[in-house]
Amino acid sequence: MKGVNITITVLLASAFFGYLFAFIAGLCRLSPNLLLRKFTGFYVEIFRGTSLIVQLFWLYYAIPMLFGIQLGSNWWAGVIAIALNYGAYMSEIVRGSILAVAKGQTEAATALNMSRFQRMRLVIFPQAVRMMLPEFGNYLIQMLKATSLVSLIGMTDILYYGGILRSSDLSQAPTVYLLILVFYFILALPLIWLTRKMESISKKGVASQ
Repeated sequence: MKGVNITITVLLASAFFGYLFAFIAGLCRLSPNLLLRKFTGFYVEIFRGTSLIVQLFWLYYAIPMLFGIQLGSNWWAGVIAIALNYGAYMSEIVRGSILAVAKGQTEAATALNMSRFQRMRLVIFPQAVRMMLPEFGNYLIQMLKATSLVSLIGMTDILYYGGILRSSDLSQAPTVYLLILVFYFILALPLIWLTRKMESISKKGVASQ
């Protein structure tokens, strides 16, 4: 129970920044600015193509040593690593969902003399968000499971305290790890419900209720 607070706070912060990075990167990938598209494309491919554990170690150990940039604490290193990693994956969901909106919608908005910003804000984006919801819910569950990695940089989460209990009595290892599984499953239950709710909303064709 001592580690639950760290697990939940890392999840909430990672989800917030992860979705933020996803929307920023996804929209930038659709920008008419070539430099912006190339830069965000580089970010997406780097973070999708390398291991989250390696990214975590780079942010916490390598970058401070090489460049002298301190992230403040291991908590921030864990949050930023998870957010950047999953933000890269989810940015493709944002980009794909926007592109999936029927072209007729854009043409109709153009016929109504809407500006590019108005077309995106009032017509395209609300429909795209509806399509994003189910996958965003699935990635939220994935981020919960990814929080277990922060114990590798000394954060006192559920897995960290589980490791302490296991090391004090190795014969209890099966019981300890079973309890850890139960804890993560209990934390995942509301997220699973939320994901199903998002899928239901998506099928009804509305972005929110």
